[in-house]
Amino acid sequence: MNAVTLSFGFVGAVISIYCWYIFIRGGLRMFHIVRLGQPAPDRWRPVVPRLKQMVVEFAAHTKMVKFRTVGWAHWLVMWGFLGGALVAMEANIQTFNPEGHWPIFGNWAIYHLMDEVLGIATVIGIIALVTIRQLNHPRKADRQSRFAGSNFKAAYFVEAIVLIEGLGMILVKAGKIATYGHANPYTDFFTMQVAKLLPASPEMVSTFAFVKLMSAMVWVYVVGSRINWGVAWHRFTAFPNIYFKRMDDGSVALGPAKPMMSGGKVLVMEEADPDVDAFGAGNVEDFSWKGWLDFTTCTECGRCQSQCPAWNTGKPLSPKLLIMSLRDHGQAKAPYLLAGGKKDPAGDEIGLVDSEGNVDQTKLDAIPQAARDEADRKLVADAVEGGIIDPEVLWSCTTCGACVEQCPVDIEHVDHIIDMRRYQVLIESEFPSELAGLFKNLENKGNPWGQNSKDRLNWINEMDFDIPVFGQDADSFQDYEYLFWVGCAGAYEDRAKKTTKAVAELLATAGVKFLVLGADETCTGDSARRAGNEFLFQQLALQNIETLNNVFDGVQQNKRKIVVTCAHCFNALGNEYPQVGGDYDVVHHTQLLNRLVRQKKLIPVASVSQDITYHDPCYLGRHNKVYDAPRELMAASGSNLKEMPRHGERSMCCGAGGARMWMEENIGKRINIDRVDEALSTDPKKIATGCPFCRVMLTDGVTARQEGGAHEGVEVVDVAQLMLESITRVEPSVLAENIKVVPRERTPEEELETETAAEVEEAERIAPVEEPAEAKSAPAAPAPKAGGGLKMKGLAKPPGAAKPASQSAAEPAAEPAAKPKGLGMAGGKAPGGKGLQMKGKAPGAKAAAAAPAASEESATAQAPESTATESTPSVKPKGLAVKSGFKKPGAKAPSKPADAPAAEAPAPETPTESAPAATESKPTVQPKGLAVKSGFKKPGARKPGAPAAAPEPEPEATEPEKAGPTPEAEAPATEMPATEVPATEAPAAEGDTASNGSDDRTPPKPKAGGLGFAPGAKVPGRRK
Repeated sequence: MNAVTLSFGFVGAVISIYCWYIFIRGGLRMFHIVRLGQPAPDRWRPVVPRLKQMVVEFAAHTKMVKFRTVGWAHWLVMWGFLGGALVAMEANIQTFNPEGHWPIFGNWAIYHLMDEVLGIATVIGIIALVTIRQLNHPRKADRQSRFAGSNFKAAYFVEAIVLIEGLGMILVKAGKIATYGHANPYTDFFTMQVAKLLPASPEMVSTFAFVKLMSAMVWVYVVGSRINWGVAWHRFTAFPNIYFKRMDDGSVALGPAKPMMSGGKVLVMEEADPDVDAFGAGNVEDFSWKGWLDFTTCTECGRCQSQCPAWNTGKPLSPKLLIMSLRDHGQAKAPYLLAGGKKDPAGDEIGLVDSEGNVDQTKLDAIPQAARDEADRKLVADAVEGGIIDPEVLWSCTTCGACVEQCPVDIEHVDHIIDMRRYQVLIESEFPSELAGLFKNLENKGNPWGQNSKDRLNWINEMDFDIPVFGQDADSFQDYEYLFWVGCAGAYEDRAKKTTKAVAELLATAGVKFLVLGADETCTGDSARRAGNEFLFQQLALQNIETLNNVFDGVQQNKRKIVVTCAHCFNALGNEYPQVGGDYDVVHHTQLLNRLVRQKKLIPVASVSQDITYHDPCYLGRHNKVYDAPRELMAASGSNLKEMPRHGERSMCCGAGGARMWMEENIGKRINIDRVDEALSTDPKKIATGCPFCRVMLTDGVTARQEGGAHEGVEVVDVAQLMLESITRVEPSVLAENIKVVPRERTPEEELETETAAEVEEAERIAPVEEPAEAKSAPAAPAPKAGGGLKMKGLAKPPGAAKPASQSAAEPAAEPAAKPKGLGMAGGKAPGGKGLQMKGKAPGAKAAAAAPAASEESATAQAPESTATESTPSVKPKGLAVKSGFKKPGAKAPSKPADAPAAEAPAPETPTESAPAATESKPTVQPKGLAVKSGFKKPGARKPGAPAAAPEPEPEATEPEKAGPTPEAEAPATEMPATEVPATEAPAAEGDTASNGSDDRTPPKPKAGGLGFAPGAKVPGRRK
């Protein structure tokens, strides 16, 4: 120890203290900024699995090794930094005393070996990373470089410091060996060779130590004063970011979309208040603190960017640049937010105000002007408006999840994009115009194409054997194995219908007992949710859950099995419906068919023997990790699989996800064309996939490429079609017999138990319905004419209102002649398990078992007046507020013959199904908004000003022409009595404007056989 070494020591100590102060101050500032985000209480537990996943992910570099060269190089640098920090801080001692070391363990052989290995590994690793960065520099091809847009100044600084630190560890150790000896060939095998090149000098050792110390302190100072340098800060923030990932099982944040949350609670749209709750992310402070941690942790490595289909086809979206923009904006706005600033949706200050609500200018002036200017910027807006995220960037995302899959620090890009979309749709109503048609069709028709629900059965009519439909051919799921969820594309889209038919035939060949929902099926809402319309998604999901619970009523949880052909339905039903109360065992058709092949229930007898490439659907592969089943199925069919360069978890998206299926691509190359070009590069005979969306997009791409005459004969097929080609086809009669189910009769004990449970549930939840004031004060109503259908006069009696005064107590409803069976049992459990007691035919069920002939004949006669019977379906109705397949007010059960015209029948006391009584038909799912589901007509009077015409006697309709109520037969709205049946509104025809729950639109004249009723159902008001 001499003057030189002492000088180095004191100077180093003083500089170190100041640098550490700057670093700690920056770290605390970052901590306070991250806390600005919304609460996320679901991110802390379970502790052990999360901690285990964090250790495995960083120690084994499970994400980084997906890029092989980068993976091992970064692993060396990472351990060089973590362990090298201990060696670097030893320089504080060595500047004073060149021969010094850490007390206790500083002279251990294991410590010397660690020093040796870390120094060498750090230098080798950082040289490799520097080389990779230069070889992929954006100076050559901007779009092909994953580093395009990254902060190169920060990257070069960090790389230089790491290289100096690695060299410092080697040179200090080599200098000590050269000066003081004590080398060990087992622990100093490299540095002892370097020592031979160095002189023996204590001052040299102290100088090396000082340089090593100062390089570390410069790094600490610069990074502490620039908290937006994620390339440096990820060394600290990556650990908590991995620990706090959304999926506590260690998987990436894919599969189910993150529920819309506000204040740390999941929002239920029926209870949410836009004045209090944050609907998505309209401002950077609306993101959770985990979102802010994501922004801070981004390393700017560009892996997400290199895999993004939008970026690779010339779109403005780069997941990396989006996260960087949110980070920079959040940190620039932080001084304003930390001071308590807040603005309302109109942009007025509501945070920094005095007791009278006036802006506190003194507090505002204390905030830097730059922060106040940043607070005035919109989160999503174009450059002219000064927005942070351009709308083209936001809506270019296909939510394929490639960015999330590749991110080494588990940033949740897709969740943040969906949150911003939610705000734009639900609050700002700013979204691509094409989505307006999608939302309208989903809301009014229950499918993206706007087709009638009855047309969902058309594909069955094209089959050679009968397929059971719930509510028509089967009243119970009992003895069935699977519910076949066909999906909108599988029912309406011609190409996807080929998949549906192939799967149905394969399941029947294997003897799998399955049924379908038919017209009762509705879109799962996947596209609505990915487009940001969380309200519409929840509406559709609750409706479907009600339908499915009706189907699975009384079925054990582990037997509620659904098979789907659409990857998006597969993800929604299996991963997202549990978020809103629907828990089912959902399997993709490739998984089920592969299982049947393994069980020898499907035996291939002929080989396809063609070169076929397979496209991994994003929502089957990346989102749900189903990669092997479709490939094994292809192998079983004898296909010669030729993989594309990008396949498996790195598969390229087809361009249909994230509601992009319904939007046009106006920028750059079409994503489906880019994917088809990659598929055609393998020179296949066919392109196989396992998703109808992918099939549509790839088929369009192949067609576009075949216009020039190239690649003739290449077609896009589903994996199921390949399997169908390889098996022996079975006769239709045998297929029908294979899936036929003979219903099992319930034992008396089961009947008694069911009735008892239903009566208890009914007593607990059924409350008397309060009679509206209008109905109480209404005059007595004349008896309606036979066949009057749904015509009403004046103030119609609302559904569920009490019996008017005109009907005396001397007109009680007699018990039916025969006790209904199945779901319609008197006192039985209502569909959906809600416990409503119902008499007669249950909604969606077939007609009750026939009673003696004489009873049936008497039951078909209609009384001029009958008692009000409440029939509450458990499934949310559509269109006319009468569920497709349900019995309509005033109509007879399709299976019961009309033995006598209603007009000639005597007035019996027994209520009948076809009596035009005031019958309530309402969904059990609580309606949204104004308590009237969008698309339903509110009960009450018709549109004011409706054309009035004198009522005329309506002639009996003959069998060939069963016309509904005509305009001439309708009475003026002002003359409508209060006791007649409430009119329902016909669904809007394609292209019509949705009613959205309003009753200010005159319903169009109904067509015979139309209105979306289930096949065979009688139109309201018609007589047999």
